[in-house]
Amino acid sequence: MNRRALALLILLSAASMPGYAQQQGKASAAVGAKAAGFDAVASTALATMQTKADELKITGVAVVAYFEGETIQSWSSKMLVVGRYKDEPKADNKGSNLLAVVYSKAAEMADTLQNSGGKIRPPMTGELGWEGGVIAHTKNGYVIAAFSGGKSEDDVQVSKAGLAKLAAEL
Repeated sequence: MNRRALALLILLSAASMPGYAQQQGKASAAVGAKAAGFDAVASTALATMQTKADELKITGVAVVAYFEGETIQSWSSKMLVVGRYKDEPKADNKGSNLLAVVYSKAAEMADTLQNSGGKIRPPMTGELGWEGGVIAHTKNGYVIAAFSGGKSEDDVQVSKAGLAKLAAEL
């Protein structure tokens, strides 16, 4: 019997075990409830970040994320374009993909558990080491807020506004 057929047989056997489908259904419902709860809080946090960006007269991309535990294995996240997500290339400037930058900030924080650009280690490939993202430990994991599009200090202010909403709810 080839490996695929054996794997399929094992999977089908496990799926037909009494209680297996029920356990999987409960796990899916729990994940769905957490995702729905995060989605509502994330929307509020992103709206707060947009308001702060408007106050500072900056545009860019905001992202918020939540993950459980001390080491990231998966996360829930939500993103909002606040006016623009990129700067087009020009003759003297190669342009900026603000969406890529903001996710780089979030990824750095998920690994270091420190605010982005903290220089606790050299940036790894895929990271930029730029400030603008903030992270906080909650009772069940971590919340992340990041913004890209303004000066670093403005990005941090926008991110802190979003993080305050996330930390209060999660």
